[in-house]
Amino acid sequence: MKTSTTLLITCSTVFLAQLGMSIYLPALPEISRDLSGDASQVAWGLAVYLIGMAAPILLWGSLGQRIGRKPVLMAALGVYGLANLALPLSQTLEAFLIFRLIQGIGASGISVMARVLIRDSFRGELLAKALSWISISFVVALGIGQYLGSVIQIGLGWPAIFYLLGAVTLVLAIFVAGVTFPIQKENEIQQAAWPSYWRILRARSFLLPALSGGLGYGVIIAFNTAAPLILQGAFNWSAAEYGLLGWPISAAYFLGALGVNALVVRTGQRRMMVVGVGLVIAGSAMMLLGSIAATSIALLFWLPFCVAVFGQSLNYPVSLSLANDGAPVGGTYAMALSGFIHQLMAAVISGVASLIASQQAWPLSLLCTVLAIGALLCVKLAPAPDSS
Repeated sequence: MKTSTTLLITCSTVFLAQLGMSIYLPALPEISRDLSGDASQVAWGLAVYLIGMAAPILLWGSLGQRIGRKPVLMAALGVYGLANLALPLSQTLEAFLIFRLIQGIGASGISVMARVLIRDSFRGELLAKALSWISISFVVALGIGQYLGSVIQIGLGWPAIFYLLGAVTLVLAIFVAGVTFPIQKENEIQQAAWPSYWRILRARSFLLPALSGGLGYGVIIAFNTAAPLILQGAFNWSAAEYGLLGWPISAAYFLGALGVNALVVRTGQRRMMVVGVGLVIAGSAMMLLGSIAATSIALLFWLPFCVAVFGQSLNYPVSLSLANDGAPVGGTYAMALSGFIHQLMAAVISGVASLIASQQAWPLSLLCTVLAIGALLCVKLAPAPDSS
C-alpha cells in the first residue's frame, strides 16, 4: 500500500475523531437548554469525551498488535459512528454524557490506529514530517469544526451535528474495509503488552518528550473547555462569532504543521521542539497579561492563544516522534502509551479548566501559562535524541 494512501486514510480518521471535540462547542447554550442543564454542566461533555479517549488507549494498542491494525480501526470507527447517531436521542444530561463517553472510546481507537499506521511507514525526521499531517488534520478539525458546528446548528439544529458526523464516520468505515494496510513485522507481534508498556514508561527518552507534547496539548484543551463560556458570556459573542474563531486557530496550527513538514529535517527535532514550546509560553503569557490589563478587549485574549497554537503545532509532532524513537520497545506500544498519556492529561486538564471556568479570562490564561512552563521543563530535562 502506498504511503500517500495511508496518510489520506489516517488524516481522514483523525479529522473525524477530533471533530467530536470541537464541532458541538458553539451549540453548548442550545444543548443545555434542551437538556434542562446548566451550560457549565454540558461543558463537562468535553472532559468526559477525553476520559473516554484516554481510558482504553492501551487496550486499543494491545488489540492492534495482536489482531491487526485494520480490524481494530474498523471497530473504533463503528463505535464512534454509532455513538454520534445516539447522542441526539439523549433526553437528559446524564444520557448525553454517557454517549459522549462512548463516543470518546471510539475516538480513542481511531487516534491510536492512525498514529500506529503512520509509525509503520516512517522513522526519524520523516516520522515527524508524517505526523505533522496528522497535526494538520487535528487542528483543521479543532478549528474549522467550530465553524461547521455553528453553520449546522443555525441551519438544522444541534442534533444534525451528530447525525452528520456519525453518518460520515460509518461511510469511512466501509471504505476502510476495502483497503489493505502494511503487515507489521513478526518480531514486533511477539512482544507482550503490559511488560512492554511498563518498560517504555520508565525510559526518560520516551517519557519527557511525551509529557512535553501532552502539556502543550493541554493548553489547547483548556482553552476549548472554558473559552465558550468566556467569549459567549463576558464578551457577548454569538455562536456564529465563536465559530468564526476557528479560522485563525486553524490557520495558526496549519502554518506551524507546514513548518515542521518543511523544516524539521534541516533544523533538527530538538531545536524545533524548543522553539515551539517557547512560543506556547509566549502566547499563554500574553493571554494572561491581556486578561489582567485589558479585560474588555477580546482580541488580547484569543490572538495570543493563536500564537500558542502555532507553537504547539511545532512541538507536538516532534515530541511524538522523539518519544517513539526513544522507546525501548517497538510495535504499537509506544504510540499507544504516548496517546494514553496525552489523553489522560487532557482529561485532567479539561476537568481543572471546567472547575475554574468563569466569565473572567485570567484563571484560564494562568492555567495555560503554568502548563506551558511545565512543557519547557520537560524539554530541557529530556535526553538528546541520540542518547540512551
